[in-house]
Amino acid sequence: MSELLRLAILGNSGSGKSTLARWVADQRGAALLDLDTVAWEPDQIAVPRDAGAAQADVLVFCQSNAQWVIEGCYASLVATVLPLGPRLLLLNPGEEQCLQNCRSRPWEPHKYASREEQDQRLAGLLAWVSDYYRRDGEMSLAGHLALYAAYSGTKRELTAQPSLESPPDELLAWLG
Repeated sequence: MSELLRLAILGNSGSGKSTLARWVADQRGAALLDLDTVAWEPDQIAVPRDAGAAQADVLVFCQSNAQWVIEGCYASLVATVLPLGPRLLLLNPGEEQCLQNCRSRPWEPHKYASREEQDQRLAGLLAWVSDYYRRDGEMSLAGHLALYAAYSGTKRELTAQPSLESPPDELLAWLG
């Protein structure tokens, strides 16, 4: 039997975090938390929740589940769980792959009331994705790389989007 899975996935919007997180959680029967669901006020657009409340929710989720996967672009929320010793996966497939993934993503009903609303916000999302490589802060490549470098636990950076139809043996072994 494999060890308990505790995995934190960090990366840019469009890097494949949600897709990989769902796949891993399904494969391993682990609970899944999309950090967008705790970072923002419900039913409000771009209104951040109190940081302490969001961090507390993440910890409660992780402490309430034997196996878990969390994913998001929030370095501070991922940092909250690092004392629990998860595997840390930084997805960094590059700007063009992230932009392509955003353009082809399915409707996200937990974020948008309709596909039309999501499509109307695509230009802003694409600008946000591109700016990831130049901005500073917790939702930037620089912020993600700093968190990754500081973590002394088990970690891995993927610079290419893995195929989930035939995942690389090396990735499967790393995931446990």
